[in-house]
Amino acid sequence: MDSQINKETKVIDGQALFSGSNRHRADDSEQAWIAQAKQGSQSAFYQLYEKHHRQIYALCWRMLADKDSAEDVCQEVFVVLWQKINNFRGESKFSTWLHSVATNVVLGHLRKHKNWIQRVFSIEDQGPNLAEPSVDLTDDSTLTILDQHIARLPERARLVFVLFAVEGYRHEEISKMLKMAVGSSKSQYHRARNLLKESLTASDFISIDEELNHE
Repeated sequence: MDSQINKETKVIDGQALFSGSNRHRADDSEQAWIAQAKQGSQSAFYQLYEKHHRQIYALCWRMLADKDSAEDVCQEVFVVLWQKINNFRGESKFSTWLHSVATNVVLGHLRKHKNWIQRVFSIEDQGPNLAEPSVDLTDDSTLTILDQHIARLPERARLVFVLFAVEGYRHEEISKMLKMAVGSSKSQYHRARNLLKESLTASDFISIDEELNHE
C-alpha cells in the first residue's frame, strides 16, 4: 500500500501531494474511527492513536522538557482520551479538542509534582534528552527549530510560551489554566520570547521571527 500512489495523488519534487477528495476521505475515516471508538472499538481507537500520538508527544515534551515524563504523560493522555471520547461532540476539530485534553493532562501532572516544576531547565540538566523531539514528531519545521531552546526556558515562561505561541491559547485562557493574572501571563510570554532571542542564532531568529510576533 505504501509503495503505491493513489491515482488522485500527484508527485511534485519527489513529494506526494494528495487531492482534496483524498483529504475528505481521510477526514471521513477519522470520523468513522471516532464513532467506532465511542462504541468501544479498540482497533478504531488505535487508528486515532497512530494518527495523533506524535503531535501529542511533541506537545508533552515541549511543556515538560523531559523525555521520560513526556512519554508517560503522552500515554496518560490517551488513557484519558479513551475514557472521555464520548465527550467529543464535533463542535471543533478532533485534533483541537485532543490538544485541549492533552494540555489539561499535562497541567494536572505538573500540579501533582510541585517540587519538580520548580526546576529551571538547562542543557546540563537535560543532557541527551534535549535531542527530543526529532523532526519526525511534528509537521511544523519552524517549531522544530525552537524545541531545544524551549526546553531551556524557566518553567512558567516555558508553559506560557508553549500554550500561547505553539498551541494558540489566548492570555485570558492561559491565566485561568495556570491560575495567574493575565498580566503575568503576558509578562512570562515576553520573558520567554526575550530569552529565546538571546539563545537563538541570528539565522534561527530570522526564520522564526514571524512566529514570535503574532500577538
